[in-house]
Amino acid sequence: MLTETLKSLFRRDLLRLKTEIESYKNEANLWLTRAGISNAAGNLCLHLIGNLNTYIGATLGGTGYIRHRELEFSMQHVPQNELIKKIEETLIVVEESLDKLSQAALEAEYPLLVFEQKTSTEFLLIHLTTHLSYHLGQINYHRRLLDK
Repeated sequence: MLTETLKSLFRRDLLRLKTEIESYKNEANLWLTRAGISNAAGNLCLHLIGNLNTYIGATLGGTGYIRHRELEFSMQHVPQNELIKKIEETLIVVEESLDKLSQAALEAEYPLLVFEQKTSTEFLLIHLTTHLSYHLGQINYHRRLLDK
């Protein structure tokens, strides 16, 4: 079933995200920006956590999570170990929420309007895997460029 594939992809990439955040030699470098690099890795990590907890945890899993999207990009100097803890918690939320989904729920219209027009839940979940992968690549580049 698609949910098992999605769980596998989310697990893989959230564990990669955890590894990227753990790999910063200097914790302060998580929050660096430079010309042409407008988002720090720490902010991208917070953004991914907020995104998945909103669109999977709260909307599909009923966790009650309330997103503060503006803080995902404005908060600074969240400790590295706190980011790692939030990634681990997000992985649990994603897996537990996906475990609740039936095939009919996947095929149904996603409950929120996220894009210009409504989509199916499976479309949105696939989008979320690519969104995670996209920002994961940015974090990897950020670390290799700025964590010297």
